[in-house]
Amino acid sequence: MDKDTTSAGSIDGRLVDDVLTAFFTREKSRAKVVHADYHAMWEHLEACTAGGKRFRPRLVMAVYRLLGGCDTTAAATVAASFELLHTALIVHDDVVDRDYTRRGVPNISGTYRNLAASYGSSPERAEHTGLSIGVIAGDLALTNAYRLLGEVDAGHATRRRLSGLLDEAVFASAAGELLDVLAPLDPMPQPVADVLDMARLKTAVYSFEAPLLAGAVLAGAEDQLVNALGEFGRCIGIAYQVADDLAGVFGDEAKTGKAGWGDLREGKRTALMSHAATGPQWPRISGLLARPELTAADVAEVRGLLTESGARDRTEHLAADFTERALQALAQPFVPQAIRDGLAPISAVVSERIPA
Repeated sequence: MDKDTTSAGSIDGRLVDDVLTAFFTREKSRAKVVHADYHAMWEHLEACTAGGKRFRPRLVMAVYRLLGGCDTTAAATVAASFELLHTALIVHDDVVDRDYTRRGVPNISGTYRNLAASYGSSPERAEHTGLSIGVIAGDLALTNAYRLLGEVDAGHATRRRLSGLLDEAVFASAAGELLDVLAPLDPMPQPVADVLDMARLKTAVYSFEAPLLAGAVLAGAEDQLVNALGEFGRCIGIAYQVADDLAGVFGDEAKTGKAGWGDLREGKRTALMSHAATGPQWPRISGLLARPELTAADVAEVRGLLTESGARDRTEHLAADFTERALQALAQPFVPQAIRDGLAPISAVVSERIPA
């Protein structure tokens, strides 16, 4: 990445931070009038948006700049709305997964579970308190993602298209989350194709496709280019989710930010498991999955069996294949070279996610 791109990225990051800071300052002031506890919850929600990589906002801003967009205030507001959407979805996802930490520290649910415990609540009551407030906080982040997007200074047609993109991101993510929750009810994993469709819905649309399209729509790109960017986003998003699923089983929690063994303990149905289900190791693997009392020895055994079955290698190849498909989507004569050069490094995000 060249110096100019790096410099623009830093400026864009500050612009998005400024939008989010102004938003949370305003909302915390409103909450403080209501109740001190409500103000405190908003502070915890704000903390959820701090320290992240701002990946989705960076996609919005990068495409907008690469296509010659000049209204960086409008772009930063769109980008911030996608960051709030991301915050909402990870807060809710932690509730669904019953995870109480993120990046090694208590998340919102964990913070309020610990608070309830400090007041003498039983473990069950403390967990319910934490998960309940996770739902409340996630709802607020979600509704305000729409609210921020409504503040964008753009023409009516552009704002309608942007709203449609955000709505499709929410709609698809909800479908993906639903399928993810229901999948373990079936004793056998779905075919790989079904798992990949779930990955597209749950991750690719909101994390890659919609932010890329939002930047392009705001910049006034032609439909042909918008469609190519959508295909790139879908493919690279699926590749990322496949790599993330590998990280959920084989990764280091300190690097991934995911609670150790969480995917195995929940019995998550991933491409990795779909591949494993076709091998003779599956009966033993399935007997260890979705066990709350999963031990370090159990995890080591599952990892070994997944590697022995070839499921790990096949899943890594799958991530590489979709990464290549994504790059091919940009190899069209009508795609500006600046877009190809600017977005190609995203493939490194996928490879870096795959555990060594």
